[in-house]
Amino acid sequence: MASNNKHVVPEAKEAMEKFKMEAANEVGVNLKQGYNGDLTSKQAGSIGGQMVKKMIESYENSMK
Repeated sequence: MASNNKHVVPEAKEAMEKFKMEAANEVGVNLKQGYNGDLTSKQAGSIGGQMVKKMIESYENSMK
C-alpha cells in the first residue's frame, strides 16, 4: 500500500523534521535522519507527545 502522506505546505517539511529532532532530544530518544523503524512505540509516542506539548504551549503563549 502506497503512502498517502502529503505536506500541505511542502516548505514546512524541513522545519517539522527539525522540530521532531528537538523533541526527541528533549525526551532522550536517539533519533536519526531517515527511517527510524527500530523505535519502540513508547519512544515514538514520547516524541509525538513532546511535540504536541510544545505546540500547545506555543499556542497558549501566543494568546497572552
